[in-house]
Amino acid sequence: MKKLKATLLAIAVGGAGVLMSAPATADLVFPSLSYRTGPYAVNGIPYADGYADYMTLVNERDGGVGGVKARILECETGYNTQKGVECYESTKGEGALVYHPLSTGITYQLIPKATADGIPIHSMGYGRTSAANGTVFSHIFNYPANYWNGASHAVNHILSENDGDIKGKKIALVYHNSAYGKEPIRTLEELSAKHGYDLTLIPVDHPGQEQKSQWLQIRRERPDYVVMWGWGVMNQVAIQEAANIRFPMENFIGVWWSGSENDVIPAGAKANGYKALTFHQVGTEYAVFEDLKKYVVDAGKAAGNGDQVGTVLYNRGLYAGFLTVEAVKKAQEIHGTADITSEMMRDGMEALEITSDIMASAGMSAFGPEFNVSCDNHGGPGLGAVQQWDANAGTWKLISEFEPSDMDVISALITEDSDAFAGENNIEARKCG
Repeated sequence: MKKLKATLLAIAVGGAGVLMSAPATADLVFPSLSYRTGPYAVNGIPYADGYADYMTLVNERDGGVGGVKARILECETGYNTQKGVECYESTKGEGALVYHPLSTGITYQLIPKATADGIPIHSMGYGRTSAANGTVFSHIFNYPANYWNGASHAVNHILSENDGDIKGKKIALVYHNSAYGKEPIRTLEELSAKHGYDLTLIPVDHPGQEQKSQWLQIRRERPDYVVMWGWGVMNQVAIQEAANIRFPMENFIGVWWSGSENDVIPAGAKANGYKALTFHQVGTEYAVFEDLKKYVVDAGKAAGNGDQVGTVLYNRGLYAGFLTVEAVKKAQEIHGTADITSEMMRDGMEALEITSDIMASAGMSAFGPEFNVSCDNHGGPGLGAVQQWDANAGTWKLISEFEPSDMDVISALITEDSDAFAGENNIEARKCG
């Protein structure tokens, strides 16, 4: 892999700004398709900080991965699909090992490109849900959970609050009117047929700052529960509008991309009781945060100014970094070399095992569920939990264990959608031993 001098340089490539930050011995290259500007920046910044800080921690504390330093290539997308593709094209030649697009729209566009280039994509908890079928999507991974798992987790939580019977209940989906927001619709429709609830679909156009008509509809139709698939400013506007019509916050459940501090703090005390899904823990009660303070923040090496450490989306970026590093270790183990290629990285991701011992050794004991990835399952077990906002304490608290989703429904949908994709693109499914 290429060796670059330690430097910071910003270049413009087709309208995409690329920030390269490299220690002199950097070899393991990780592009970060971030968005620190635009209407989604409030959520893009902490995730990008967490991902970068974990890689810096591994360099400073551990001397890299297998003795090889990590290098982050951060490229600004503005959450714009075209710019995201430009970022991919401008960075893939640097020895990129894996991409985290942090956008469903960008992920959809990169699936054929990255597969052809032999570079894996980790769309953690987002992207094309049927990419969980590794026999069709050889280079795309969305472990440890996907959107359809999330839709099921929301319904399962509602079921748990109603003694398992929600026949005749009204559930409204308020969703970002994009590929991202539309992902859970089919699953919620199938679960509606199974459990007998009435489903109302309420789209919100980008970026989501105007939602008066949607919440007037909700006040008029009086659903029992509202599920939200939002991002960026849309989330905080929705929570404020829900408060304005006095919708009960304990019956308002966001997907894991609608459950950060940025979403609830603007509404103040009125956001108390709001719920959101998650596939990892909250807070800073983990040894890794002591290491981050010592080796990254206090050493002046943090990606940001340190004020995002421990927030939900910072933790998610941190978790993405952890899973990436563990996949690198697995790839190095499989191939007997520290200087891995993108195809070797793919092998490591496909053989990834996250155990309690591995999490503990990284200072992240029980930070997420244990899980395995395999040739035919690139999505993991799809476990998820529910967190709730405590406005008085100013913190999120987990109110459930990491629990399974309805895989009877979801597996059938994954098979149907991935088979259709394979047929449309003349893909012959791989044989998994």
